[in-house]
Amino acid sequence: MLDLDHFAIAATTLEAATAHVEEALGVAMQPGGQHPVFGTHNTLLGLADGLYLEAIAIDPQATPERSPRWFDLDRFAGAPRICNWICRTEDLAATLTGLPVTAGQAVSLSRGDLRWQMAVPESGILPFDNLFPALIQWQGPHPAPRLTQQGCALRRLILSHPEAEALRDMLELNDPRVVFEIGQLGARAEIDTPHGLRQLA
Repeated sequence: MLDLDHFAIAATTLEAATAHVEEALGVAMQPGGQHPVFGTHNTLLGLADGLYLEAIAIDPQATPERSPRWFDLDRFAGAPRICNWICRTEDLAATLTGLPVTAGQAVSLSRGDLRWQMAVPESGILPFDNLFPALIQWQGPHPAPRLTQQGCALRRLILSHPEAEALRDMLELNDPRVVFEIGQLGARAEIDTPHGLRQLA
């Protein structure tokens, strides 16, 4: 069984990714940190119900220990946008073995005192044109309780793909907030904020 953990907004710089979220939602992001293995860094926003979102980008001051980078960031171009969604599992190895697609190999990662494993494909590219969720297993504390709540809650995460139904059917995910739509590749989030319902894409 999978649980929605968080989702990520990428840009060519962290400043651009952070500004994209702040302008769309009208709230401030919090500092995150560096991911030495992939040479990336992030900022964070706590959401209700134990969720959060992250703005992420390549850290120009870092040399990655492994490449290609996760979230297909080496090929990222264009405007800031939702690049990936991440689902949590209690047994990453068993989940990967049971999937009908190759979702990557478990990579041990850290940021400060946080520790986790994430499935990362050797190419950096997830199935379904990167719309397949990145799979994570936390090994210790979860970051969400540390984040300041600013009155934001995910109403819907809408995932669009020509084969959206096939993607939905292979995931053991029972979360009405995650909606699969047949259509052009893309993702968008509807988020309740102190300023009303806002869209983030």
